[in-house]
Amino acid sequence: MKPLSTPIVSAAGPAPAFAAQGVPWLRLGFRPFYLGAAFVACLTVPLWIASMLGWLALKLPVAPLLWHAHEMLFGFAAAVIIGFLLTAVKAWTGLATPRGALLGALALLWLAARVAAVVAPYAVYALLDVALLPVVAGILLGVLLRARNRRNLPLIGMLVLLALANGVFHLAVLGVVHLPPLQALYAGLALIVMIESVMAGRVVPAFTMGVNPGLKLRVPHLLEHATVAITALSLALWVWAPAGAGLLTAVLAGLAAVVHALRMGRWKPWITRHRPILWILHASYAWIPVGFALLALAQLGVVAVSAAVHAFAVGATGGLIIGMLTRTARGHTGRPLQASRLEVLAYGLVMAAAALRVLLPLAAPQWYAAALVLAALAWSTAFAIYLGIFTPWLVRTRLDGKDG
Repeated sequence: MKPLSTPIVSAAGPAPAFAAQGVPWLRLGFRPFYLGAAFVACLTVPLWIASMLGWLALKLPVAPLLWHAHEMLFGFAAAVIIGFLLTAVKAWTGLATPRGALLGALALLWLAARVAAVVAPYAVYALLDVALLPVVAGILLGVLLRARNRRNLPLIGMLVLLALANGVFHLAVLGVVHLPPLQALYAGLALIVMIESVMAGRVVPAFTMGVNPGLKLRVPHLLEHATVAITALSLALWVWAPAGAGLLTAVLAGLAAVVHALRMGRWKPWITRHRPILWILHASYAWIPVGFALLALAQLGVVAVSAAVHAFAVGATGGLIIGMLTRTARGHTGRPLQASRLEVLAYGLVMAAAALRVLLPLAAPQWYAAALVLAALAWSTAFAIYLGIFTPWLVRTRLDGKDG
């Protein structure tokens, strides 16, 4: 990739090869979107729990449950996916992705939708909310096609499907389509789990091998392809199959739990126990087979489906996000890939939030309300720690002075 400006040599020595340009927090997509996602994670979960327990009356244009689920998927997780892809596609292709005014406009559109969710008529909220994902997908598709980078085109397909699920949700709420809005949200969660399954298969073993010289982690092609295929099929059946297909969905979800566990075993997660910035990724991925096992039990009526939903949403999605938020932000601000003690605390708090939200109510249903409060407290504290550490870094130039 060519330098973004001509190097300048001074008495103090050679300047960085890539001179920083523009407002620091608008130089790469991860900067505004990671900050926004962490803020949403901090704020919305305690508001939802307070509303659910009757401590706070939320005046929203949609049912509080739907607002909570939608904002965690399309406000929080989607912002991280967008920020990650806007940053990663530049690294994969060597071509520019949105920065400066264009990146600011995308971030402002995301923020406007979050604000509209609580202050504007529902139609305004829906219009603002559905606009962002298709725009980002179109921009990134153009970059990948110009670079002839076809390997990553399926990720753009995932973004388009995520945008479609979001659009169907809003149409369902407005009564335009006759579909339970929660079903569209389940479709969104399923797509996010698929994205996590694909991306984790690339980055988790690669990161693990990168810090363990000589280590070779090989997952047989048959297992890798079977994992992706069974995951897609079981999630599709969960979201769209009629009620009579519960047994088949349970069988496939159970099989998905097995293949994900076998895949993870091939990554040798135990060797990362002394590297928190790695073990958080392995520990978070472990919630995917747990989620599928709970989904299988839910199809048989043994547990509530919310246990599986929160295993995927809090354990897998929340954990992978806090791990990637710290790792990629450190790398792209010129800092060492080594988590501080406070970051390790944040990792532990997200894992604790998952256990409190998913496992404690199963073991002790009488402590359900307490489990929700403690889980929300752990979750919000984790992302508050992230904001406290990373906000000053994300709004300033990289330590090495490079652009980005």
